[in-house]
Amino acid sequence: MSKFDYSHLDGHLLQLLIAVVEEQSITRAASRLGVTQSAVSHLLGKLRTIVGDPLFVKSGRGIVATARAESLATEARALLQEMRRFATVSEFDPASLKATFTIAANDFQRDLLLPRLFDRLRSSAPGVCLRVISSDIPSADMLRNEHCQLVISPRPPDSTDILQKRLFEDEYRIFHDPDRRGAPAGLEDYLAAEHVTVVYHPARALDFDQTLLAQGIKRNFVVTVPGFAGIPAFVRGSERLATLPGLLRTGLLHDLASAPLPFSGPRLPMYMIWHLRYSHDPAHGWLRTELEAVVPQALAAAADELTGGV
Repeated sequence: MSKFDYSHLDGHLLQLLIAVVEEQSITRAASRLGVTQSAVSHLLGKLRTIVGDPLFVKSGRGIVATARAESLATEARALLQEMRRFATVSEFDPASLKATFTIAANDFQRDLLLPRLFDRLRSSAPGVCLRVISSDIPSADMLRNEHCQLVISPRPPDSTDILQKRLFEDEYRIFHDPDRRGAPAGLEDYLAAEHVTVVYHPARALDFDQTLLAQGIKRNFVVTVPGFAGIPAFVRGSERLATLPGLLRTGLLHDLASAPLPFSGPRLPMYMIWHLRYSHDPAHGWLRTELEAVVPQALAAAADELTGGV
């Protein structure tokens, strides 16, 4: 048995073997492959060493393949087909996909985008399931360790192996109970009120809250909750205020009144975020495309709801 390292086999050697077997001539094989006869002879010597067989023997003025060479040529054709399949991106068919996509999002992004996304996915891929987990403060490790395939967040982790694309941008608005108070008359009235906000685990306030604090705008926070769903219960029936993404008017905070800020504040970008390993994955690329497609639909539906369909 040959002790030659089989890893020295490559597609060129396999093609060479097939050409010589089929042509029964080193000269014709060299012409077919576009190389010199000496190159064919040299590579045949290498292949003989690997497989431990003469492969070809003289027959009259020509050569003939050994039984081993004929058998190996059959295997070589199958191997080359596998190599071609390995190097070719297969056509992606959503209808045949059986998969569960895990997406990390907070309650705001979840309610705004994911029900619509799921309906769109299932319309062309009935075998797809969706698992939604909390994004909190998203980390690169969430994606590196495959806790999820996609994150929706205004806070992309800063890492060279994490990719992002902006989905939309929202404005912040002040939410209040219209039965208990009106919108703040100005900055002084705004700062005099008690405020409710979101603080994720670990203790990290919304970017908006951190930005205002850095500008010296200090508010009296009397309640912090771990997600947007906890806000209405602490604002409803009180004079407290909550300053949050305006699109929450069409979802979790639909029964509260809202008003613009009495000062110039930052806007809220929203990104989809994924790991570099998925950049060329057909199924993941399809998922990202479908998510992008539902964003204008979701925003248009939100705008229509706010204007009463007018």
